[in-house]
Formats: sequence, structure tokens, C-alpha cells
Amino acid sequence: MGIFEDVSRFFETRLDEFLRNNPQLELSILEEQLQQQEDGTLRLISEEQLREKQLQDDILATAQEIQRWHARIEKAKAANRWDLVEPAQAREASLLRQGNQLWGKMQGCKERITKAQELVRQIQQRRQEVKAKATEFQAAKAQTKAKQNWEAPPGWNQSFAASRDAADPLEERFNRWETESELDEMKRNLGR
Repeated sequence: MGIFEDVSRFFETRLDEFLRNNPQLELSILEEQLQQQEDGTLRLISEEQLREKQLQDDILATAQEIQRWHARIEKAKAANRWDLVEPAQAREASLLRQGNQLWGKMQGCKERITKAQELVRQIQQRRQEVKAKATEFQAAKAQTKAKQNWEAPPGWNQSFAASRDAADPLEERFNRWETESELDEMKRNLGR
């Protein structure tokens, strides 16, 4: 296993080095991870909301059962059926405990939903920060590239001038003709 660990460590080191040298990729990876966290948290919120709805339905059904058993107790008391009153009261008490447990679970769901919604807000804020940093990085990179494109390399003018003057027959013919034209013009001006 030692060789696999060495290779794994080597690749992790190279990957870390590569990401340090390419911060835009690191930002992209971070943004993707944040997106996955946000998606997972939104899924959790959706699941918890479904669970909360189910618990609300269960609480409502339990409350209806409590009402039904309470009415039965009152009916049994009115009929002097004490043999039914006590078991019905036990059933009502059991339903009340069940309702309290369901209520507690629903409150727990609501708390988890609230915490998850806050987490989503934090993740979205972090994603915006990462996007802003990526945009800032891209702008700086574009500015640097534009600056490099517009700056002339050292000696550019000298080499261009040297290559321009070096043995261009057409350039020499035009220079000769322009010089002769200027001389002719001067002669005419002097002759006046």
C-alpha cells in the first residue's frame, strides 16, 4: 500500500500546486462546492417541509381522535357507564401524549427548517463573494493581458527602424526622388 499512498500524496501535492498557480480554477471549484451545498440544503428544507406537513396532518388527526374520545367519555358518564369511562379516559390521555410528541417533532422540524434557510442565505452570500472574487480576478487578468498587448517590447522601435532602413529598394527610390524634388524646389526659389 505504500506505493499507492506515495502516488496519492504526489498527485494531491501536484493538484494543490496547480490550484495555487491557477486561482481562477480554485475559485471555480469552490463555487461548484458551494452550489452543491446549497442544492443539498434546499433538498433538506424541502424534505423537512414535507415532514412538517405530515406531522401537522398527524396532529390534526390526533386532535380529532381526542375530541371523539372526549365526547365518548362524556356520553359514557351521562349514561353512568363507569366501566367505559375509565378506559376511554386512558385512551384520551394516551392520545394527548401522542399529540404532544407529534407537536414536539413538528417544532423540531420548524427549527431545522429555520436553521437550513439561514444556512442557504450564508451559502448564497459566500457564492456571491466567490463570484465577485472570480470577476475581479478575470478583470485583473484581462487588464494585465491588454496592458501586455499594448506595451511595445524593449528595442521594438530600433529593430523596426533598422529593418525599415535596411536595403529596401523602393524606400531608397522614393527617398532619392523626394530629395531631388526638394532640391529642384529650392533651386527654383533661389532663382527668383
